Amino acid sequence: MKQLNKTTKSNLLTYGMVVALFGIMQALVATGNVSSLLKGLLVPLCAYIILAVSLNLTVGILGELSLGHAGFMCVGAFTSAFFSKCVADAIPFAGIRYLLALLIGAASAGICGILIGIPVLRLKGDYLAIVTLAFGEIIKNIVNILFIGRDENGFHFSTKDSLSLGLSPEGEVIVNGPQGITGTPQDSSFAVSVILILVTLFIVLNLIHSRSGRAIMAIRDNRIAAESVGIHITKYKLMAFSISAALAGIGGVIYAHNLATLTAQPKNFGYNMSIMILVFVVLGGIGNIRGSVIAAIVLTLLPEMLRGLSDYRMLIYAVVLIAMMLFNWSPKAIELREKFSAKWKRGKQKEA
Repeated sequence: MKQLNKTTKSNLLTYGMVVALFGIMQALVATGNVSSLLKGLLVPLCAYIILAVSLNLTVGILGELSLGHAGFMCVGAFTSAFFSKCVADAIPFAGIRYLLALLIGAASAGICGILIGIPVLRLKGDYLAIVTLAFGEIIKNIVNILFIGRDENGFHFSTKDSLSLGLSPEGEVIVNGPQGITGTPQDSSFAVSVILILVTLFIVLNLIHSRSGRAIMAIRDNRIAAESVGIHITKYKLMAFSISAALAGIGGVIYAHNLATLTAQPKNFGYNMSIMILVFVVLGGIGNIRGSVIAAIVLTLLPEMLRGLSDYRMLIYAVVLIAMMLFNWSPKAIELREKFSAKWKRGKQKEA
């Protein structure tokens, strides 16, 4: 019971931190103390937090390295944007349309996670990292050559150009290859995105502290021992990987519904995006969900907050990266944190 209370307090602290940061940012926006550039980063920041938390489920809790998280984000973004663009006139209620887009984006990314995980999660070593990296690049390239249009005869598909779709004069091109999807309803808002962060945290934290989560961590710590006590290795690894992919799809939905034009570029859905999300996870602490949230916030907002120091902006950013890495992973820093934590607990016991 004592351990349960400790876990509950830790979870509530994480939820409270997100709510407090939301309240502070809303107050700053209301008083006009936030620049328009920084205000435009709030919704993408929420997407990055969800992506970091979901990737930590794969890297930190499952113990498998995934380098294609941007691919799952891309699947969720484009399937949801395609749906919203198609039903924009049929479903004028933004809330219902956005909820359906979230479900479609999460489901499509989760299905891709299952399809990739079934053959790959049975293997050992770095195969998962290689396959997920290839998956992310394949998805990005497929989107860039895909043309989809719609007229009174239905949907038309092509991989050549928009003219080869053969649309009637009243038809419209929905997915225009490298030019992506234009005119997606901008239904994402900062408040809704924060609610989705809380939902993501609730799902991940409850999974970690559940029976399934303990089985997943047992597989991470010792695969042979876990298998010897009857834990179904493939089942639990596939569960964690598919949930992580589905949550990445939700991050993609948030990202897609904040842009007027959605394109699959290397900077937003390529290898660099996957590495950036992995940096959030590593610097925040592998397996530390709260740390992933903090790292995503700091490393996303810091370059923009330092934009005035144009000559030293990236230097300060690099120093912060090194400092966070030393704080999280240096043996001396870990020892000091443990000593401070032990003193704090002794002080609390004396007061009690």
